[in-house]
Amino acid sequence: MTAEIRRGLPIYAFNKLDGSNIRAEWSRKNGFYKFGSRKVLIDKTHPLGEAEKLIRDARFDQAIVFFEFFGRHTEEEHDVVLFDANPYKKGILPPADFLKLVGHLDVPPVLYRGNVTQEFEQSVLNSTLDGMGFEGVVCKAKNPKRTPMPVMFKIKSRAWRERLRVTVLAMMKCIVSCYE
Repeated sequence: MTAEIRRGLPIYAFNKLDGSNIRAEWSRKNGFYKFGSRKVLIDKTHPLGEAEKLIRDARFDQAIVFFEFFGRHTEEEHDVVLFDANPYKKGILPPADFLKLVGHLDVPPVLYRGNVTQEFEQSVLNSTLDGMGFEGVVCKAKNPKRTPMPVMFKIKSRAWRERLRVTVLAMMKCIVSCYE
């Protein structure tokens, strides 16, 4: 995912969920059959089985779909949320096409639509964007160069960055103290 913020580009900003990515391959013949995590089973009995029906109804022969698994700690509620789809040889769907296909399913909410402005960017950095979680947002836009890959970048909150900085410093102190 591109790190560069694309100002002036019309984007969809999705809430950034803090979890682990799961990659699942789907084919008309086999349904979901390859997974990025060996501990997750997604089939017709899973709540995401509806995604399989939608992919089939869209007349794709093959697709790779991407989910976020979050709630990694035992006391947290666990969930799996669909956040991207890549139909075979078509590239990742632009955000408008993705939402048209699966927007009624459990997908990250769109918190903002429009150009990347200084006000929008500051609302993410300061954690004041309505509905935003702790980490920030994932911004996606149809690629103006007409390539199959949409433009994608993240904007992280200052609070998240500070927590990361403190965590890294604590880890470094621990490592140094082990060798003293």
